[in-house]
Amino acid sequence: MPDAGSGPLAVVPSDSLMRVTHAERDRAVELLQQAFADGRLTSLEMEERIAGALAARSRGDLAPLTADLGGAEPEKVVELKGTGGRITRTGAWRVPRALRVESDYGGVVLDLSHAVIEHPVIDIELSLEYGSALLTVPSDADVDVDGVVCQWGRVVCRAPKRRQPGGPRIRLTGKLGYGRLKVRFR
Repeated sequence: MPDAGSGPLAVVPSDSLMRVTHAERDRAVELLQQAFADGRLTSLEMEERIAGALAARSRGDLAPLTADLGGAEPEKVVELKGTGGRITRTGAWRVPRALRVESDYGGVVLDLSHAVIEHPVIDIELSLEYGSALLTVPSDADVDVDGVVCQWGRVVCRAPKRRQPGGPRIRLTGKLGYGRLKVRFR
């Protein structure tokens, strides 16, 4: 019988073995805090589960922490990857709850001004080596760029500091090597 780790019968790790992201951990913590606020968890249960969520390495570690909360399993992160050229999303595209954008060479243009935004909080993680990112947001959006690190560029955010009622909260995190992040209104 062939070795399970080589050849055409190689074993693909299940989703429960996949490594979790900061956004997935944060989402699990938010769900646990909401469950406490709703009275579904005691403060001790919440504290223990939050500690577990922050220490989680895989999706399998996170799943049991939220499984009994009515299907409140952390959402999957949608990934956009490119090695060269521009990554662009414009028009009426559906914005996922968590988005990771990775590019070695090339820029990123994300226009959320006409996008379908179904979530009150959107997490966008940027990982750009060479290239800049332009994010256009709706006029009622609240944008947090405090989690973005630029090595040889800068962050320019022209979005408001206060949240408008009913508007989405967009949290940006990640790292830009050589480039800048610009956030603006349409």
